[in-house]
Amino acid sequence: MDVLRSTLLPVTQNLPGPLVNLGTSIIGPKCYTTLVHNLELQNTECLSLAVSKVAGIGILTLSSIVKIPQILLIVRSGSAQGVSLASIVLETLAYIVSLAYNYRSGWPFSTYGETLMIGLQNTAIGALCMFYGGDEPIMSGLWVAFVGTIFYGLTSPEIVNDPLMANMMVGAGALGVASKIPQIYQNYEEGGTGQLSAFAVFNYLMGSLVRIFTTIQEVDDKLVLYSFVASFLLNAVLAGQMLYYWGNSKSTGQKREVKKVKEGIDVAKEKAPVAQSSGVSSKTKSPTTRRRG
Repeated sequence: MDVLRSTLLPVTQNLPGPLVNLGTSIIGPKCYTTLVHNLELQNTECLSLAVSKVAGIGILTLSSIVKIPQILLIVRSGSAQGVSLASIVLETLAYIVSLAYNYRSGWPFSTYGETLMIGLQNTAIGALCMFYGGDEPIMSGLWVAFVGTIFYGLTSPEIVNDPLMANMMVGAGALGVASKIPQIYQNYEEGGTGQLSAFAVFNYLMGSLVRIFTTIQEVDDKLVLYSFVASFLLNAVLAGQMLYYWGNSKSTGQKREVKKVKEGIDVAKEKAPVAQSSGVSSKTKSPTTRRRG
């Protein structure tokens, strides 16, 4: 190990200025000097911070595309079947509050940046659900305007003061948990996941797990931590449903149509009169001319 360290030290101590500045901006001057410049990897405090920062950047990168497959599925199929609009609306509101709270608290962007990325994609998915769900096209535009207005208000201390913002963050945690329930129930009720993106579901699961670690390392805020723990538990339920319903031969929409057809047939049978057979003659007595005697 010492041989490898002595070999690498001339490299790490003479890195180009842009790389030094980048490393310093990510893990700070102290930990950069410890881990990179001096290669003292036994420093667990700086090592944990570096792992947390890298994980946070990874989540931020993935979050920028995590719901793109979901958006493409809806657009290509021309249907939002299987996607719970209630879940999307609740989740978007929870992300807006969380984003505003973390921004105003001054926490590092790497610890909450995915809320911005996913919030934007959720806004698009909500608009698509309304558009393909039969609502008037103007509803999609009103939804986008509503999200923007709410975010502006939450980031303005003149409109929402700090104590109220803290209370709203508590509500956002509960809202984020509640946002998963309609989707879980819809999956159960329909016996499938429809156009729900597996990529998004499993990335949510891993992302919420990593966020628990990064929050413990970098954010001294129990409200944020508890919201990620609750989110992970319900994301695990969604991931379990995705695996359970994986490979169903019939889509959710097809199952619903079959059910409607069967119900229609049953109703028709109940209303149809009982047909009488034409091959059986009725047995009625007719007058006879035979003389009795």
